[in-house]
Amino acid sequence: MAKFLTYSHDDTWIHRLCGATKLIFFILWSVLGMITYDTRVLLAMLIISMIAFYMSKIKYKQVSMVFKVICLFLIINILAIFIFSPYEGTKIYGTRHDLLHLFGKYTLTKEQIFYECNVALKYFTVIPAALLFIVTTNPSEFAASLNRLGVNYKIGYSISLAFRYIPDIQRDFNEIKQSQEARGIDMSKDVSLPTRVKSMGAILFPLIFSSMERIDVISNAMELRGFGKSKKRTWYTARPFTRMDYMVIIFTVVFSIISLVFTFYDGSRFYNPFM
Repeated sequence: MAKFLTYSHDDTWIHRLCGATKLIFFILWSVLGMITYDTRVLLAMLIISMIAFYMSKIKYKQVSMVFKVICLFLIINILAIFIFSPYEGTKIYGTRHDLLHLFGKYTLTKEQIFYECNVALKYFTVIPAALLFIVTTNPSEFAASLNRLGVNYKIGYSISLAFRYIPDIQRDFNEIKQSQEARGIDMSKDVSLPTRVKSMGAILFPLIFSSMERIDVISNAMELRGFGKSKKRTWYTARPFTRMDYMVIIFTVVFSIISLVFTFYDGSRFYNPFM
């Protein structure tokens, strides 16, 4: 059974980083990716993200489904931007260079293409960081790291449970899917997309009910063991910050500050190559 978005243990320097370090990197990287529209900064972030993703040795099959879904969402988003605001780029950059008149009021411009390329870049700079955070972080160790940063251990434990039970949800999904197919519900590529989407309802509702049952079991088990009674707790998988952790945090903070200064030095967060 193929699994995706699950923690995979490997002996790389990224796996050896403390979970809190990877969380700090992910948050700063995401905020920077959302703020800047400077193509030069986004390209630098993309290169760094891809290098880190390659060095983590994450197997493609673990993230292939996520990449496909995000690429589909990105295509829909870009098309929606062009349909509802075909001249957003010209408004932002203050110039207009027509390339091709399509129909009606829709004309393809250099500014619009450049703007939507920046939108795509923003996606692909943040996605690798998110995948690195999820796939290379041990859920239990991550909860302990959050607690060391001052986050209440109940919140940290809740987040670790969410990551830990992703494989169980995937297993339930596949089992329910196989059961429904055995009953004659066709979800293969041989049927049309609307039919497959409609058939997904036969999977989602049982999956939701099984997940709710698991939540009830876990809640009762934690309550019986007195979880949450004490203000503090010890951690079996706690990992101290190492020299590499401090280096990654310093690099991320310094890179974020330099990138923001570079982005806003001319008073605008948009890099304009048309002036």
